[in-house]
Amino acid sequence: MQQVERDWSAFSEELPNGNEQIALAVEGIYCPACMTRIERGLTDLEGVERARVNLSSHRLSVVWDPEQLDPSILLERLADLGYGAHPFDPAAVKNEEKKENSRILRALAVAGFAAMNVMLLSISVWSGNVSDISAETRDFFHWLSALIALPAAAYAGIPFFSSAWRVLRKGHLNMDVPISIGVILALLLSILQTAQHEKEVYFESALMLLFFLLIGRWLDQMMRVKTRAFAENLTALKAETAMKLFEDGALREVPLSKIEAGDRVLVRPGERVSVDGSVLEGNSQVDQSLVTGETTLIDVEKGDSVYAGTLNGEGALTIKVTAAAKGTLLDEVNRLIDDAMEAKSRHRQLADRAAELYAPIVHTAAAATFTGWWLWGIGWQPSLVISISVLIITCPCALGLAIPAVQVVASGSLFRNQVLLNRSDALERLSKVDTIVFDKTGTLTRPMPGIANREDCNPDHINLAIALAKTSSHPLSTALAALDRKIEPIADVVEEKGKGLVAQDGNGKTIRLGSPSFCGAQELAKSVSADYPLASLIAFSREGEEPSVFALSQQLRSDAKHVVSKLQESGREIIILSGDQPAAVEAMAHQLDVERFEAGIDPTEKIAFIEKLKENGKTVLMVGDGINDAPALAAAHVSLSPVTAAHVSQAASDALFLGEKLEPVLHALDIGARARKIMEQNLALATLYNIIAVPFAVAGFVTPLIAALAMSGSSLVVTINALRARARSDKWFADNLAADEAYADQQPKLG
Repeated sequence: MQQVERDWSAFSEELPNGNEQIALAVEGIYCPACMTRIERGLTDLEGVERARVNLSSHRLSVVWDPEQLDPSILLERLADLGYGAHPFDPAAVKNEEKKENSRILRALAVAGFAAMNVMLLSISVWSGNVSDISAETRDFFHWLSALIALPAAAYAGIPFFSSAWRVLRKGHLNMDVPISIGVILALLLSILQTAQHEKEVYFESALMLLFFLLIGRWLDQMMRVKTRAFAENLTALKAETAMKLFEDGALREVPLSKIEAGDRVLVRPGERVSVDGSVLEGNSQVDQSLVTGETTLIDVEKGDSVYAGTLNGEGALTIKVTAAAKGTLLDEVNRLIDDAMEAKSRHRQLADRAAELYAPIVHTAAAATFTGWWLWGIGWQPSLVISISVLIITCPCALGLAIPAVQVVASGSLFRNQVLLNRSDALERLSKVDTIVFDKTGTLTRPMPGIANREDCNPDHINLAIALAKTSSHPLSTALAALDRKIEPIADVVEEKGKGLVAQDGNGKTIRLGSPSFCGAQELAKSVSADYPLASLIAFSREGEEPSVFALSQQLRSDAKHVVSKLQESGREIIILSGDQPAAVEAMAHQLDVERFEAGIDPTEKIAFIEKLKENGKTVLMVGDGINDAPALAAAHVSLSPVTAAHVSQAASDALFLGEKLEPVLHALDIGARARKIMEQNLALATLYNIIAVPFAVAGFVTPLIAALAMSGSSLVVTINALRARARSDKWFADNLAADEAYADQQPKLG
């Protein structure tokens, strides 16, 4: 028992609330009914808080209370349910997936080759039955078909037979049970009818059924591989070691598990950053597209944040660690992707319940069909053929794929468009939004302010002011310094408390940065203040020249106006809620052509405002980023936050978006609406298929071969339809890209 505990502790993770979590790879999951059985079987155990299965990766995530439950019981319960499990290892899962893919392809090749040959023999028999084939020749062709079909079906059916046998031994059912029964009955009946010199046998039907089912299973395997490619790409970004700087100056490469917050690590040129932290020494350029969504390199220097998974440029960086082995932004992105893939929406739950009821209903229907036709007097063999057709045609592969396929495609499409789902049913809730509430600061605007009167200022003064500002920690200096990371700070700067900074430029002239009075710019400051009453003022002067006064104000995100316009065109109401001054909020609302806004309100008033909207029948999307927005984000029907938002806001949000632009908000709404529509279409198609097909099968108008073709065709239809959940290329954004950039350069006067 002690060894088991050590093994589990190596793979489990302790959560902040004292519970533990582990990821298990589960063998033999092929359908939503399997997922539901596992989740219910585990959550019935006392102490298990949550069990969630990812059908795409066969990954089971379990959260339990170690005070109430020994983790070995989880494996015992899974074994009782008929499933093998072991700690989830992505590399091992990938290798096993390759082996499984090879097995399916080999089985598919055998089934296809055998089906083609048996079909040729069957066509000869069918033609001869209406002409002049002799009984001896027909029997010979039937026995030859049996010689081909029996070993081929025994090999090609292993994926289904083994799965069915595994759950039957434990007294359970899954989708593979009726499939296996149908194939075996068709083969046994064909042998019997061959021995009885009957005209009809069904070897080709059994092989064609296996062939089409294996095609579906292979396509499902490929979809899962493609879906996980995003997560695997992110995992590949994470380094396993870091160069740690010790107190004695020694530099050694150590595993990330040995790195703690506060340690110092060295990132050499061209290396991938392995930790989250802030730069202590050095200057470089870093590819932070994972964080910002932008492909351009970002200049970093002392005090700037860097993240695990980003790629360092040509400079060496000494970094103070804030997170290493766990808790990095890269870990958070991976967690969000896993949650999105494991998500279960209302439609998904409906499909799961339907699939779970499938086996007993189908077995009952097949048995009733057999009994009914037998009592009707057609004989037990024809009755069995009809019941086999019922077993085959009612296979709920289409129902099982209807919702998961859409969720997989939509989640991947959202991720490609810089949106990370954080809640299970966010896709469906996004589809119903008719009112969008935006926070102002940090959401509609960029996180850092800019120079609103840049066109009126001397460019040399701006550059020198930025160089001076980089030596100060004052909030206005920090905002000014962030405007151009390439400018080097000026040396030998003297700071006069409460006034500003003084230094010498390259020509020995005195330069100052600080308050207008400190720089001799009181009169100019009055004029600038009149033009920009809501801006913060900071002045600059150089000996022998007229001073400059910079109006630092918030700037709209580069595409904010276009995004808001697009949302208004879609018929949705736009509202701005902000705790900022009324004049500042009104100025922004005017620039965005938003008629409804509220200013100077606190978090409680935001919640009350959203609740009132909901009482009036509105479906509200809240987009915000600040700590004060978290309650409102939780109160809204659905919520979005930028990845730069406070952690508490991220936790309250249903999804996060990357990058500086608001465009992902449009994509989230568009993909959510189309995903919900396609989910409903797939459920309707799967239901319609059964409504039409089952009566025909029960009435005896469908042969096992036609049943196999119909069942496979329905699965193919819902899968192809699910691919429509991919994001459409938004021509509007392409057409307005130049306008976006021009708009970003206008430096709007927001204050």
